[in-house]
Amino acid sequence: MTVTMGARANEPPPTVDARAGGGGAVITFDDFYHAHFRGVTAQLCAYTGDLGQAQDLAQEAFCRALARWDRLVRYDDPVAWIRQVAWNLARSRWRRLRTARGHLLRQRRVETQVPGPTPDRVAIDRALAALPEKHRRAVVLHYLADMSVAQIAVQEGVAEGTVKSWLHRGRVVLATLLVENPEEVGHA
Repeated sequence: MTVTMGARANEPPPTVDARAGGGGAVITFDDFYHAHFRGVTAQLCAYTGDLGQAQDLAQEAFCRALARWDRLVRYDDPVAWIRQVAWNLARSRWRRLRTARGHLLRQRRVETQVPGPTPDRVAIDRALAALPEKHRRAVVLHYLADMSVAQIAVQEGVAEGTVKSWLHRGRVVLATLLVENPEEVGHA
């Protein structure tokens, strides 16, 4: 086999004299790729059961082959090298997936069950959702985030009196909504 290499980076990929003993046609990496990609992909598809994954694996193997083309073309069977690389990639993916799956299964066994929201929580969430956005934000920041009126004023870029007004209006609406549905809110 003889290899013709370009002297500049922008020249086409090298050509390979693929003739046995020098009596055949010259082939480029592009020709090699087009001649063998479908076959390698079909083999990988049969192996993995997933055409998309097979195409990805074959593509990765051919990309690695291109990076080594000047050495790979001297092999007796460059397709065998590509096939082996692709199969190794498939096995590596399966190992990673198996490891990840095992990790997830172990995590699920360790996780504790978190109870769902109580009826009181559902009623409060509904009531909060009914508030205007600014009032809701002020109520949440003050009562759930334990922020002072001054801190909320600074964060929201408004006067403290505005925050006090939002809190007052928010509490009035919440009290009305929660009193209208007393069966939804228990006494804690």
